[in-house]
Amino acid sequence: MSLVAGPVETGALDRRSGDDELVAARLVPRRRPGQWISAAIALVAVAALLRSVFTNPHFQWDVVRYFFLRPSILDGLLLTLWLTAAVVISGYLLGIVVAVMRLSGNPVLSTVSFAFTWFFRSVPPLVQLLLWFNLASLYPTLSFGIPFLPPFGSVHTAHLFTALLAAYVGLTLDVAAFSGEIVRGGLLSVEHGQTEAAKSLGLGKGRIFRRIVLPQAMPAIVPASGNMVIGMLKATSIISMLGADDLLHKAQLIYGQNYLIIPLLLVATIWYIILTTILSIGQYFVERYYARGKGEQRESLWRVARGNLPFAGLRRRDLAALS
Repeated sequence: MSLVAGPVETGALDRRSGDDELVAARLVPRRRPGQWISAAIALVAVAALLRSVFTNPHFQWDVVRYFFLRPSILDGLLLTLWLTAAVVISGYLLGIVVAVMRLSGNPVLSTVSFAFTWFFRSVPPLVQLLLWFNLASLYPTLSFGIPFLPPFGSVHTAHLFTALLAAYVGLTLDVAAFSGEIVRGGLLSVEHGQTEAAKSLGLGKGRIFRRIVLPQAMPAIVPASGNMVIGMLKATSIISMLGADDLLHKAQLIYGQNYLIIPLLLVATIWYIILTTILSIGQYFVERYYARGKGEQRESLWRVARGNLPFAGLRRRDLAALS
């Protein structure tokens, strides 16, 4: 059986009357009234919100300006920054150890690492802080030495765990549990074949990790780590429950005396927004640095901002596209 092509019908390709008018017709964008209506509703809602924020006298912006740079607030801010940095650095160092233990071929170390991660990821940070702060009720004395033998030394815990130390220990263990999984996931994202290929070239383990594994793992580690740092900055506010003099607790102490609750809470809120914005910008540059070898287009910070805030960069032709 064979197929034979018949004569091509050229009549369908002939120009018909009215084709020239269609070609010369002005192109009119598709009408999208729903976009105009939804955009108008959103703008009205935003305008109403901004008007209420800046005209409502109960916000007391003059009080906010007065307390924004007061020494007591700045002292609390400094403690918040110090605790965030100390917890993140210590937690990540411990988290790297946890990740290495989990990836090791030693079943004991891998099991201990899994149990550590499972426990501290399961307990809320505030509960951990309260447990460490009240450790003296459970262990009045901590002894150091070999089990079943006389201790080398001991220390009373009644006055050992202050609010700040309890916060540091509790939050560090919490960060270690999560960062260990982040690091482990980043290392596992690198194909094992690349390590085998590097070994076949005679490279040592340290050089393979530094030159091949780590640069490819960092793009997977950095975004999650950045989110964790920002989350930890905000999570430090829970230490105000223990009476530590962080930013929020300083604001609480002040409004406990003058009863200006909302303005002092706004002071703390604005500082947290400023700090998280700075950290987000830093995260952007770190991600950009480690993505330089992936061949992706490196967008400027302004282009990223326009991508997330498209209304800020709307031009006349963009508005015309909505019609």
